Amino acid sequence: MAPGPDPYAAMTAFNRFGLGAKPGDLALAASDPRGFLLEEIRAQGAGLIPVDGLSSTPQALQMFFAEQQQLRIARETAAAMAAPLAMANANASPTDAKAVDAKPADAKPKPQEPPVEQELLRAEAMARFNAHLKAGAGLVERLVAFWSNHFAVSVVKGPGLRATAGAFEREAIRPHVLGKFAELLIAVESHPAMIFYLDNQRSIGPGSNAGRFDGKGLNENLAREILELHTLGVDGGYAQPDVTALARIITGWSFAEAGGETGEPGAFLFKANWHEPGVHNLLGKNYPQTGRPQGEAALRDLARHPATARHVATKLARHFVADAPPPDLVDALAKVFRDSDGDLAAVSAALVTHDRAWSAPPTKIRDPNEFVIAAMRATGFTPNDPGQILGVMNSLGMPLWQPAGPNGYADTTAVWASSEQMKLRLDVSWQMAQRARDVGPPLGVLDTVCGLAASRETREALLHAESRPQALALLFMSPEFQRR
Repeated sequence: MAPGPDPYAAMTAFNRFGLGAKPGDLALAASDPRGFLLEEIRAQGAGLIPVDGLSSTPQALQMFFAEQQQLRIARETAAAMAAPLAMANANASPTDAKAVDAKPADAKPKPQEPPVEQELLRAEAMARFNAHLKAGAGLVERLVAFWSNHFAVSVVKGPGLRATAGAFEREAIRPHVLGKFAELLIAVESHPAMIFYLDNQRSIGPGSNAGRFDGKGLNENLAREILELHTLGVDGGYAQPDVTALARIITGWSFAEAGGETGEPGAFLFKANWHEPGVHNLLGKNYPQTGRPQGEAALRDLARHPATARHVATKLARHFVADAPPPDLVDALAKVFRDSDGDLAAVSAALVTHDRAWSAPPTKIRDPNEFVIAAMRATGFTPNDPGQILGVMNSLGMPLWQPAGPNGYADTTAVWASSEQMKLRLDVSWQMAQRARDVGPPLGVLDTVCGLAASRETREALLHAESRPQALALLFMSPEFQRR
């Protein structure tokens, strides 16, 4: 049964399931918080970002490839010009050498343009932040962030990933975040960003034409993470032979590079000559040789595996509700996942309508992305430059699209509630409070965030603050704001 006008339930809708309330939001959700969240799940085009001004993955990689080629030519030209100059200096008298090396006194170095991959990342980051800030409750944006972390890639891998990390989230995650898990899985594993991040473009079947010719072999990175992180989970019942089998099945899954003979540069490319031929047995099932469809068939079966349902359900419940998720909630979500053939909209709806998801105490703490976005939503602060948010997230230990490994950022309270993290958040809260000059009284912001659910202690702390920035900083550090 849907709850009545309960200020605690309305705050839970925005804190636990969303990205924090904006002015007037609590009133919209108060009469039926669960229904309010369901409306967002059912909204047409939920989670999608307009592509205006943004580059597709092939376009991004083509720009990156072109810039790399220009840099190579520039280096080679500089080296070719430097050789005669060095010889002239060696053969000239000291006076002549000084003349050769002399530069105009007023010569100034040209300012360097930022690398294309940096500009691409900034544009994608700004689109993501705007989607976070403009969302209704922010539930679908939270789901996007959850699945982007579940299928993590990191820009630390190299400039090619800096160029494509944002497009990866926008193209492979967002269109499928409320669709079938199998389609999401295939979109992710066949995206050039994931292929590059886990080195599958280097994986060659030993028995393939290419493998027999140059002796190169399998790279199991992508196959291992598909089983351990993306589908079954570490205790999902697979063994090393299954890792090897899946690695063989997805050999040839690559992308077209610059100057390649086939395929659009930067787009997915199945290299038949690299694919390990033959029938492969994965988890007791034989997959006949069909080329790329062999890999898609294996991924669809992994998506439907009961262990995958359990793994996904546990991670969702842990992310939204509690580090030790209620078993009955996990069971319910896993059942909906199995019964609906991995329909993520149905699973998300089951999450936000389950009584246990609302009754659990707010023991989770917002991660840095959620914390910073919630503060901006509450105060109405809209950045003109993504660098303002990127810098804050870096300082809080959660740089955008830069987790330490393929398991993504930590999703437990202990990591984000450490004494060091709280000190960093206090510093950031003070900085954000000083920037938020056009907001109304801090008590009005408190009403925006939690309304009647605000504690007396928090209200009194804000009333006795020495300045408006101090009051806002105290609000940002309050339990009502930090916990969800």
